[in-house]
Amino acid sequence: MPSRNLTRRTTLTAFATAAVAALAARPLAARADDATVTIDNFSFAPETLTVAAGTKVTFTNRDDIPHTVVSTAHPPAFRSSPLDTGDSFSFTFAAAGSFPYFCSLHPHMQGTIVVT
Repeated sequence: MPSRNLTRRTTLTAFATAAVAALAARPLAARADDATVTIDNFSFAPETLTVAAGTKVTFTNRDDIPHTVVSTAHPPAFRSSPLDTGDSFSFTFAAAGSFPYFCSLHPHMQGTIVVT
């Protein structure tokens, strides 16, 4: 009965396609390993943050003037545009290592992301 097997395969394929589409349409919840750095009072808090590889770090400006987040590597591994009050910048740290950064508008502002 080739037509019965074909019908069964077609039904299973349609079901699998619908299930994948339904999962893809759901909003992604924040992963447990996402992390945040707050920019406030001309400083990054925490100044040093240790995260696991694959962690997305979001930098949020709570100060009343613009700031940037720029890697000290040459070329920079990451670089935000100027962040106004309430703006955020996110970067996913995929590889282990130490990633120092600073504000290019206020170079005395410095921090480090340590990825394990």
